[in-house]
Amino acid sequence: MPKISTRGVEIPASPIRKLAPLSDSAKARGLTVYHLNIGQPDIPTPEEGLRAIRNLDRKILEYSPSDGFRSFREKLVSYYSKFKINVSADDIIITTGGSEAVLFAFMACLNPGDEIIVPEPAYANYMAFAISAGAVIRTIASGIEDGFALPPIEKFEALINKRTKGILICNPNNPTGYLYSRAEMNRIRDLVKKYDLYLFSDEVYREFIYTGSPYVSAMHLVGIEENVVLIDSVSKRYSECGIREGMLITRNKELRKTVMKFCQARLSPPLLGQIVAEASLDVSDEYMQEVYEEYLDRRNYVVDSLNKIPGVYSPIPMGAFYTIARLPVDDADAFCEWCLSDFEYEGQTVFMAPGSGFYTGQGLGKNEVRIAYVLKKEDLQKAMVVLTKALEEYNKR
Repeated sequence: MPKISTRGVEIPASPIRKLAPLSDSAKARGLTVYHLNIGQPDIPTPEEGLRAIRNLDRKILEYSPSDGFRSFREKLVSYYSKFKINVSADDIIITTGGSEAVLFAFMACLNPGDEIIVPEPAYANYMAFAISAGAVIRTIASGIEDGFALPPIEKFEALINKRTKGILICNPNNPTGYLYSRAEMNRIRDLVKKYDLYLFSDEVYREFIYTGSPYVSAMHLVGIEENVVLIDSVSKRYSECGIREGMLITRNKELRKTVMKFCQARLSPPLLGQIVAEASLDVSDEYMQEVYEEYLDRRNYVVDSLNKIPGVYSPIPMGAFYTIARLPVDDADAFCEWCLSDFEYEGQTVFMAPGSGFYTGQGLGKNEVRIAYVLKKEDLQKAMVVLTKALEEYNKR
């Protein structure tokens, strides 16, 4: 039998989806499974986007331009200006989800063997995209005790060598919900400028910031305009994960020209998704405010509930819709599997993402889980009861 590629062997399984077969089996047994494992919002998609599909009168579902419809990109310019991100339509490339934006950025900026530095815990698919590009991720662990603040910049500098090409951040952060301060962003900027690195900044959760601290985009940083690659997506802010529409944004013309080669090779981003996303940009401020307040209420409830469970600790996330919680278990991977395979409470169980999948460091995150508070509050209340019962039963064994 032919051998699988080294790349295929090394690419990690998703910590978010790898337990899905156990979840499916639990549902087949008749259990209600509360999905706290994945950032799939249950907020209704804006009517503006749905209406665009219902009223579609095209006779042909054709290819779009490889960088996406210009009308969509021009409307995005207005959207970003609300956040003082001043870009042109030419600076924006539409991608097949934010995932493709990350992959194309890596493919265009990194040679095989090049390194990028990433604070962890981090979105697990970054590692998969780096391996796909032949690159290496060097991680620096942040800690739950200080809410996953940016590690000291000296730790970043200690990792820099002749192969280092960039720094990757997610702000607000998935999986921790941490929001980088202006001081932290300035420290990153100074390091990027000193060593002429790329700064890859995933900012898909900018709509969901629950603190008085300002949102500081990588695009706001002065002096590294040509170094910044901004990653974005409509999946989370409009509850449109399935349409697969993302954006790669950079003022670096040479980089855009290179990314476009990859875009042309895959022909075009999803046609119907662009139609939905472009229409969704007309959503009212009232819709966005209601969504924001809903997530804020869910965050407050979940974090408060988690910290009332004996032995559980969750810092207060300042953005996004995730939190990392430390549980009173020795092995959160085993606990998450057990919840789906061997446990039920009144016909219910919980599906969480084991924290270890968001780290590369050996043993890190072993007693942590990522919880996505993307369910309606009624379901979150039930899920917290089920989690409490699960921990009680698990630790009695």
